[in-house]
Amino acid sequence: MTEIDFAALRATRAEKPHLIAEAFAKRARRPVIQGDGRLMIIAADHPARGALGAGKNLSAMAHREELLERLVRALARPGVDGVLTTPDIMDDLALLGALENKVLVGSMNRGGLAGASFEMDDRFGAYDIDGIVRSGIDFAKTLTRVNLSDPGTAHTLEATAHAVNQAAQAQVPIMLEPFLTESHEGGFRNILTPEASILSMSIAAGLGNSSAYTWMKIPVVEDMERVMESTTLPTLLLGGDHKGDLQELIDSWAPALGLPGVRGLVVGRSLLYPKGAELEDGIDSAVQLVHG
Repeated sequence: MTEIDFAALRATRAEKPHLIAEAFAKRARRPVIQGDGRLMIIAADHPARGALGAGKNLSAMAHREELLERLVRALARPGVDGVLTTPDIMDDLALLGALENKVLVGSMNRGGLAGASFEMDDRFGAYDIDGIVRSGIDFAKTLTRVNLSDPGTAHTLEATAHAVNQAAQAQVPIMLEPFLTESHEGGFRNILTPEASILSMSIAAGLGNSSAYTWMKIPVVEDMERVMESTTLPTLLLGGDHKGDLQELIDSWAPALGLPGVRGLVVGRSLLYPKGAELEDGIDSAVQLVHG
């Protein structure tokens, strides 16, 4: 891989910021759905939520140059369809020329900061649909955590419904990542059971005045057959942050990827910072599961 000139990247940002918009305008685009109709997306929207850890390294994603280098390597692998991230990282990748013929997914609500007292009031502070359309971003994404004991959830649900409305009007596909969330030891945790997944998906699927462009992004839990019976919406599986063996994690995705409605994977830290494997090897194994 060609070494990245980060000094030039920083100089461009300071002296010629207009080149960011030009990079998006000039980039080669592709249909979201093509070929086998499946997607392998690399996720890197965690830092803007204050979630910098990967595995046991609590600051893995804090080194921006290393993160960008890993993303460029990942996006160069055959079969990787695109990237999910926030504007700061997406703009860097555009300037680096790493987004040609890729599906770009813009992360929208980054207000529910990890560990904050207002975490459930997950305000939309990153991309909006107007910005997504203006930059030629192909897909929108929200995180929709439902905590029945926290009033901040109401604001998140309302804001998500507005985002779904705007996406449908602009004919931009939008993936909702729903969780049933509970308070735990001074913070919050997502409930990873089939019943919780079904309930959260059922709530999220009804948001907005049209579901024509709505997708689901859900974790792999037990009894995925029953989980997928709860929706007709196109669905992507998320990888999560796994502290164990990477191959074991990859193997756990395989059965769910064959279920009706499942269209592929959205995986971030587990593949960008793999334990016991090279980045390229882990990504190639995941690509083989999705497209092989």
